[in-house]
Amino acid sequence: MIIYPAIDLLGGRCVRLKQGDYNQVTVYSEDPLEMARSFAAAGAEWIHIVDLDAAKTGAPVHADIIRRIRRETGIRVQTGGGIRNMSHLSTLIDEYDIDRAVLGTAAVNDRAFTTEALNNYNEKIAIGIDARSGEVSVSGWTKGSGIKASELALKMAEAGAKTIIFTDIARDGMLTGPAIESTSELVKLTGIDIIASGGIGSYADIEAVRSSGAAGVIVGKAIYEGKVKLEQCWPRE
Repeated sequence: MIIYPAIDLLGGRCVRLKQGDYNQVTVYSEDPLEMARSFAAAGAEWIHIVDLDAAKTGAPVHADIIRRIRRETGIRVQTGGGIRNMSHLSTLIDEYDIDRAVLGTAAVNDRAFTTEALNNYNEKIAIGIDARSGEVSVSGWTKGSGIKASELALKMAEAGAKTIIFTDIARDGMLTGPAIESTSELVKLTGIDIIASGGIGSYADIEAVRSSGAAGVIVGKAIYEGKVKLEQCWPRE
């Protein structure tokens, strides 16, 4: 299982939101690049980056910062937030050498684009399913979609998606534990790689996700708050 330390970008800074609420922001660093360097030094091979400004607007606000993180740290980057057209997607993957792009709102609202993205880039695409009480949320978690998370996951797997990032919004930034039951359900339902996100607050939470059969777990606030030390997360031989 891959552990993805997370950086959320808002106004050029490294932040975390509470339950996806843009009005409940904690700033952890003014220098996202330095934060990424610290993750690389701790042994991370991947990093998960969300452009929170882009998630709301659809404009690639932090693309240059994300590019610098990829090129200057050498760490593999999985990034999402506001990727809603092929121009933005191809810039990230073809020009900025981003390893995996996450489609969230687009997977719900623009199935033609999502299909084209999966056809063109396949394993470099992840589908981000962010759910509140089982319903998929879109537009930076500000709107409900009326679609069940399990329903969207199955449709995306059938469309050829190889990776899904599942976030339980109610748990995000709360350190209260991940949605193990829902994650395990998606693993069994889809048969593809599921990356769990939201609620990680301890090493035990990480191990619980591992036991669910997930392919990865995203860890954010727990690292910033000192609940989890990234260098101690790797399996020991």
